[in-house]
Amino acid sequence: MTQTSPAAQPRELPSTWNPADVEAELYQRWVDAGYFEADPNSDRPPFSLVIPPPNVTGSLHIGHAFEHTLMDLLTRRRRMQGYEALWLPGMDHASIAVQALVERQLQEEGIDHRELGREKFLERVWQWKEQHGGAILSQMRRLGDGVDWSRERFTMDAGLSRAVNTMFKRLYEDGLIYRAEQLVNWSPEMRTAISDIEVEHREVEGELVTMRYGDGDAALEVATTRVETMLGDTAVAVHPEDERYEHLIGTEIELPLTGRSIPIVADEHVDPEFGSGAVKVTPAHDPNDFEIGRRHDLPMPTVMDERGRIADTGTRFDGMDRFEAREAVREALRAEGRIVAEKRPYVHSVGHSSRSKEPIEPRLSMQWFVKVGPLAEAAGDAVRDGRVEVHPPELAKRYFDWIDNLHDWAISRQMWWGHRIPIWYGPNGEVVCVGPDERPPEGEGWRQDEDVLDTWFSSGLWPFSTMGWPDDTPDLRKFYPTSVLVTGYDILFFWVARMMMLGLYGMSDRAPEEAVPFRRIALHGIVRDKHGKKMSKSSGNTVDPLQWIDTYGTDAVRFTLARGANPGADAPMSDEWVAGARSFVTKLFNATKFALGKEAFAPERLPDRETLTDADRWILDRCDALVTEVDELLEDFQFAKSVEALYHFTWDEFCDWYVELSKVQLDEGGERAESTRAVLGHVLDVLLRLLHPTIPFVTEALWTALTGRESVVIAEWPTPEGTPADTAAAERIDAVRKLVTEIRRFRADQGLKPNQKVAAELAGIEAVGIAEHEAAIRTLAKLTEPGDNFGASSSMRVGLQDGEVAVGVDLSGAVDIAAERNRLAKDLEAAQKELSGTEQKLNNPSFTEKAPAEVVDKIRSRRESALAEIERINTRLESLPEA
Repeated sequence: MTQTSPAAQPRELPSTWNPADVEAELYQRWVDAGYFEADPNSDRPPFSLVIPPPNVTGSLHIGHAFEHTLMDLLTRRRRMQGYEALWLPGMDHASIAVQALVERQLQEEGIDHRELGREKFLERVWQWKEQHGGAILSQMRRLGDGVDWSRERFTMDAGLSRAVNTMFKRLYEDGLIYRAEQLVNWSPEMRTAISDIEVEHREVEGELVTMRYGDGDAALEVATTRVETMLGDTAVAVHPEDERYEHLIGTEIELPLTGRSIPIVADEHVDPEFGSGAVKVTPAHDPNDFEIGRRHDLPMPTVMDERGRIADTGTRFDGMDRFEAREAVREALRAEGRIVAEKRPYVHSVGHSSRSKEPIEPRLSMQWFVKVGPLAEAAGDAVRDGRVEVHPPELAKRYFDWIDNLHDWAISRQMWWGHRIPIWYGPNGEVVCVGPDERPPEGEGWRQDEDVLDTWFSSGLWPFSTMGWPDDTPDLRKFYPTSVLVTGYDILFFWVARMMMLGLYGMSDRAPEEAVPFRRIALHGIVRDKHGKKMSKSSGNTVDPLQWIDTYGTDAVRFTLARGANPGADAPMSDEWVAGARSFVTKLFNATKFALGKEAFAPERLPDRETLTDADRWILDRCDALVTEVDELLEDFQFAKSVEALYHFTWDEFCDWYVELSKVQLDEGGERAESTRAVLGHVLDVLLRLLHPTIPFVTEALWTALTGRESVVIAEWPTPEGTPADTAAAERIDAVRKLVTEIRRFRADQGLKPNQKVAAELAGIEAVGIAEHEAAIRTLAKLTEPGDNFGASSSMRVGLQDGEVAVGVDLSGAVDIAAERNRLAKDLEAAQKELSGTEQKLNNPSFTEKAPAEVVDKIRSRRESALAEIERINTRLESLPEA
């Protein structure tokens, strides 16, 4: 992509990189320039993705920061590659979360929202949304999200509401939406059904009570963790082949405390090996019991009201809260001598509302459902036939396990905030579904359904409703299907499945390959702490990405997050890693500042390769290989590996070696210095463009200073030069690097300080073909030319591919021999102590035979290291002259 306006003047860099001073200004400049706005009428190929809409109540947490970094990385790269890139932002109205929040506010004012009424309550919700909603949007700016703010959407705005009503009516008229009384997850605190994704299962300490129904030969023992539900039992079930109970099948048994008798039924669901082999059946309050009840046409009385209180049982327990009733029923059974056994505490998994944190209650309720059978089949086929690719591919099985076993979806919620179900009931039993452009029926006795739709219904339309569906808009024609969905594997089953089902259905007028909501699904894991533990407030290991941004800068945070993003795998994070990323950003900044100080700007064209040094050709070839490697990795969503490649090239090859080699070449002056400036500027130009999608702020500042052009946001993505690699030059530079590294290690062993220069002779560099690099070797290894009276007091040999180089060093006067001997003596004592300790353990049979193999291997490894250290120190001591 070419720049869209005249080149900017080079910008002067500050003395140090302080992110807080520049990030907000740079981001606003990008927005004002319209870089993130997509044009549906352009002739560039489209690339699009929609943001998983965060809750309007939300704030940027580490999971958002992780996911947004990956989405922004993909979008910025495609934009630089010449695509018309759209990243569409927006928020979800978060029905349950917002209603709960506003209800609490009203309670603090002494107002019952039910007394306030629906219309007044909704006014308060909209007021809250305008005043406080969407804090996360400003936080997304801090993260550098390159979203098209001109297309920001909200799941309750007029256009999306129209799409929701259209989808409901079409499904209803096609017989795919129906109303029925079925078992749902019920939140007594919120007084509504909730979806599976809003239920968190966690281990709790409860009780397992075994009680006796009936007496004498007709007695049966049943066990439950929710003894209060026995008030709603309508049968006891046993396995049809359980000989112990054959004589009881078809008879009735007394249900204690109720004055009722219930049948004993035979059902294959019952495990005769578990417990007594008999189970109580409460169809209105347990999923398995509900299915048994349907198979045997049992009554299904609901014995708890919407607030979780016992109701309509005709017993003294009516009006009690479910937990109060649990204790009262248990004690009443005990008084009758019907408690057979109690296990307390009994640890078991209990579903809790993710919003109100209370235990949910399975409850029979009249609700609206989507018949998912044909929709789920289509969603499964789209992945099976390759129209939608799942990355990594091995997670596709989890998708099929879910989509192929979906139950009908309860979509109604007993709330006020949300899309109200567009069904009207008439005075004579009429039921009318009203579309978005239709007038509701008028006249006495007509009323609209009180419920609203599950939030996931509207978010399931997100990829196409945000682009103007049901109208045929330019955005839909250009950007749908979206190119990729970046999301966590933890919501693969919920949000992704709903988008697939509703997208294929809503866009079914298109060709099958054009109806899918996205062409690729890139799944990532969750962020964990550095020990691999899931982050949670209770564990005290959560991190606030905004605090990290304040401390280390946005680029360091993004770099760390992307560096941990392996496809489908969880990502460990820690403060130390972000601090390390900040050091990387500083290293890049300093390298660019050095280049600019040497007037090494990005060149119009590179000099002929024949005029370049080995170091120049080597770094250009490595840079070319880096472009190819990063491209291949990012196409496969290998974010971590691509960032790792960029890190090691930048730090290990470019900064640590080429920049240092370039200093020698620049000092030579003349044409060599000019060529070096061109190569230095070119590699930095390519590197900054490759790094930009990951660390956008520092690369913007550095690239515009290096090139004098408008913005790296709209710069061209690098492509390989295609020049055959000079393997001979690479081999010579590898030899130089190895030689310098070994000399540095040798110097350290001799007790020389890092910047202390000493005279040395180098023998054999002509034979190994690196004589032309002698000046660079001496500069990098801090070695001076030997004088007339030179005498080597210590020496070493370095084996290279084409021979050996001998290095002799004159340490006279360079090292305090007595101090060096004292230091080495202390090191030797420590190494000998380590050796003695490890040998003592390894010579002890009770240790070697009983300790785990990995522990014994570790001790052996420590022993070998101690031996090597002792040998190294003794060799060094022998080489030292007498003090």
